[in-house]
Amino acid sequence: MFAILPGFLVGLSLIVAIGAQNAFVIRQGLTRQHVFAVVAICAIADAALIAFGIAGLGAAIASLPWLLEGIRWFGVAYLTWFGIRSIRSALKTQSFDAGAGQSASLKTVILSVLGFTLLNPHVYLDTVILVGSVANQFDENKWWFGAGAMFASLVWFSAIGYGSRAASKWMTKPIFWKVLDFAIAAVMFSVALTLAFYRF
Repeated sequence: MFAILPGFLVGLSLIVAIGAQNAFVIRQGLTRQHVFAVVAICAIADAALIAFGIAGLGAAIASLPWLLEGIRWFGVAYLTWFGIRSIRSALKTQSFDAGAGQSASLKTVILSVLGFTLLNPHVYLDTVILVGSVANQFDENKWWFGAGAMFASLVWFSAIGYGSRAASKWMTKPIFWKVLDFAIAAVMFSVALTLAFYRF
């Protein structure tokens, strides 16, 4: 508990902000499509990145600024494209069946969630570098700290994915989906601008 609880709290504090990844998870939950796959990919990716950070990858990434720079501009392009797509969806949506409408293939959903997860340099700064460096302060308990952070990720993504799925039956009116798509577009554009002008 000495290491697990701080790890859980640190991990949770880094992922609760509504960013591009969380917005996508919430939307998939509301559409009730491939929720398990989305939650699992997000949690597994975070766990892997945290483990890499504890194992020492953070120092390597910190010494390769060009790598984060390349990821940054891929992320800007990807988020901008998804934001434009969300606006187009909001403008043309006339009706929506949360259980059946606007279906996306599992492959498309997997590629999308991987994009939101891996094309954001902040995820490497947060999980690999920050969590990894803090975990190593716990010496022999560093992996327990990492386990706490990994569990926080699993709890959070499960909560927003399945929580929004449970709430979707009350959110079938077309106006809700128009507002949601505009809100998601705003999140994507704001994160893209942050990535474009943030000094790493």
